[in-house]
Amino acid sequence: MERPRLVASDVDGTLLDPTERVTQRTRAVVDRVVAAGIPFVLVTGRPPRWVPRIVAQLGRPGLAVCANGAMIYDAAADRVRHAVTLDPLALRDAADAVRIALPDAKLAVERPGTSAWDRADQQFLAELDYTHPWPGGDSAAAPRDELLGHPATKLLVRQPGVSSDVMARAVTEVLGTALDVTFSTGHGLVEISAKGVTKGSGLALIAKELGIAADDVVAFGDMPNDLSMLHWAGCGVAMANAHPAVLDVADEITAPNSEDGLALVLERWF
Repeated sequence: MERPRLVASDVDGTLLDPTERVTQRTRAVVDRVVAAGIPFVLVTGRPPRWVPRIVAQLGRPGLAVCANGAMIYDAAADRVRHAVTLDPLALRDAADAVRIALPDAKLAVERPGTSAWDRADQQFLAELDYTHPWPGGDSAAAPRDELLGHPATKLLVRQPGVSSDVMARAVTEVLGTALDVTFSTGHGLVEISAKGVTKGSGLALIAKELGIAADDVVAFGDMPNDLSMLHWAGCGVAMANAHPAVLDVADEITAPNSEDGLALVLERWF
């Protein structure tokens, strides 16, 4: 493609190296992207409160698609500009489907906030026996009725020892297309959002606001929650370390995140 007018990147497994750092080479090319007047948009399953630490490494606050497309966060203004939620009825329908498909799974919810500095224990609530697939997870324990009683940007389903692929297939078989089911890690975690709410839909909102067509966007990702974004963008690039489903649909496969795969592609133009 010609030089893109917008660059979009997943965070974990894509922008960050395996030690969760932005390398010097990647930061340098992102600097050149932004200096050329090209928006660099983070597109992540993370909530806004987990974005500032990435922005600090990049040194470039901007727009971020968070919660797999359910939230648009302006890092420069520290403001959530847009949020799409599952209402309590949809949450209960999803929980019922999970109960059928994965009776041993535990649930958590991510609730919408207004800032990256909202208290985590008011935004992320989980059942008592819920365990995070990542170290240092932040949450407050709550009974299932409390989790499902208020709007949430996504419902998280956790079952250690079961692959996320297996979990997603089981939940989708019961839910069908009523809600969006995806995952960002293979370690027993599925994420459920409102129907049609994906990384692709969130990125499309930003591109429309900026007057940029999908054909002028290059997007990078590595997991199934990136599929919609890679499908939507004019050029969808998978990291070599990506999930097989992502490798199958990508327009291009670059080096892994351990070898500056994102920078390798962007250095063609910047």
